[in-house]
Amino acid sequence: MRVSLRAHFHDAVDVQQFRRTIMSTTILIYNQNDMKIGSTPEFYTGAPVDPVDLRFRGAFVANLWRTLRSGHVVLAAPRRTGKTSVMDYLRDHPENGFRVVSINVQDLTHPADFFQVLLDAFHDAHPEFVRDRLAEGWGLVSGVLDRVESIGAGGFKLAIRGSDPDWRTNWRRHGDTFLAQARNAGDPILFIIDEFPDMLINLAREDKGLLREFLAWFRTQRQNPAPTRDSIRWLVGGSVNLAGTLDALGLVDLINDLEDVSLPPLTEEHIETFVADMLGGRSVPFDADVPRRLIARLGRPIPFFMQIATRDLYRRWKRGQRRIAATDVDAVFNEMIVGSAARTQLQHYYSRIRQYYAEPKRSIAHALLGQISVSESGLRRETLLHETERALADLCATLPAHQRRQLFNQLMFDLENDFYIVEVEGGTCDFASGVLKSWWRKYHA
Repeated sequence: MRVSLRAHFHDAVDVQQFRRTIMSTTILIYNQNDMKIGSTPEFYTGAPVDPVDLRFRGAFVANLWRTLRSGHVVLAAPRRTGKTSVMDYLRDHPENGFRVVSINVQDLTHPADFFQVLLDAFHDAHPEFVRDRLAEGWGLVSGVLDRVESIGAGGFKLAIRGSDPDWRTNWRRHGDTFLAQARNAGDPILFIIDEFPDMLINLAREDKGLLREFLAWFRTQRQNPAPTRDSIRWLVGGSVNLAGTLDALGLVDLINDLEDVSLPPLTEEHIETFVADMLGGRSVPFDADVPRRLIARLGRPIPFFMQIATRDLYRRWKRGQRRIAATDVDAVFNEMIVGSAARTQLQHYYSRIRQYYAEPKRSIAHALLGQISVSESGLRRETLLHETERALADLCATLPAHQRRQLFNQLMFDLENDFYIVEVEGGTCDFASGVLKSWWRKYHA
């Protein structure tokens, strides 16, 4: 059943009629692209969306499961657009008989850490399976399980770390054994690895040779046996583009077997539905142009900012008990730019350029983004190329014309793939997120 909400957007929203419509559908709404949603979803402005409240991703999740039947996947998405929420949904609602183990590897710096964290997460998620099947004939884990109860909370993780004083030297052997045991256990297993590019960058800083060794080993494990004959699937993801990260390190050939799947941006219809759910579901009256104004201010519809905006609109209504207007949308977005919650999240986009972009790309990226942020509707590529050449001159970097052009093209590719900019029309580039553009203009232009 599909319930259309567009019919409720006339000169103003009739909230009581909206609520009667909701109630007449037994509180729960379904449509062909959505998960199940409640009549009044929670606001999520900190942690990822709880799987019970995930919406607008039904078709995408179904496609992910289809893709995972025959191969491994890399899932790319900008920060705060719902990647982790989708991964959490896969974890809590497995299909095709998969046992799912999910970890975040953002802060890991060595393959030994990777396997220790993965083993610990496996034990947390499926303790009986680990005890009765994974550990069978594997002395390293069976010996740990014998001691876990006496160690207490967190005992498995601590015991695994202490099970071999040479874990860092022996990571490859332990990794081979772990995956062989998992395959021998028989059940299909999905390993979800979030923020994988960050871990690879950490490895590169520690030891680029070790990074290449790990990636080559990981590729062999994904291809032997072939995915169609393997019971293990890998889904890796990150808010830093994986291909761009490894291309900069000369290692992109070691991940080109992964199926590249991008999280699609939400549509304008999704945003209208979202506003109706978050405000109308709380009996907040609002003018018909409120959703359109919110769409205009968002730019790329990042769910985190959608959550903050609707939460703050609700708070404004609570204080004044009056109909919400488009001017209220402008007010909450202007407040959002200087508010601590948004500032903390947006600062990531600025600081990660310092962290992941080497000079001269780092300085040029900041210069280009500063120029784009003060433009009304973006800048043409030719203008940005001239700005790049000016920045190179300021840095006293003397390069032949073809190398300047090559550096510029690589940088634009990086900024697009890392979700800063998008080509809007006719070779004009603008910020992907309207919120990020406004914030960048205020603090870094």
